[in-house]
Amino acid sequence: MHLSNENISEYQEVYKQYFRVELTREEAMEGLSQLVRALELTYKPMTEAELKQVKKRRKELGIGEIGENK
Repeated sequence: MHLSNENISEYQEVYKQYFRVELTREEAMEGLSQLVRALELTYKPMTEAELKQVKKRRKELGIGEIGENK
């Protein structure tokens, strides 16, 4: 993934607000790259078949639809 200047600057701003530490551009690029890679490794979108299974199981358990407030 290509990290744009805007992505890097935004990461620096968020990091500074949260941790009260200013990152150099190089530190921000490294941190953002690691964050993106971690998300790539852990995030897996749900397939339509998996969604149907979840909905079926929720209905069996009487939980209700996803996103529905009870």
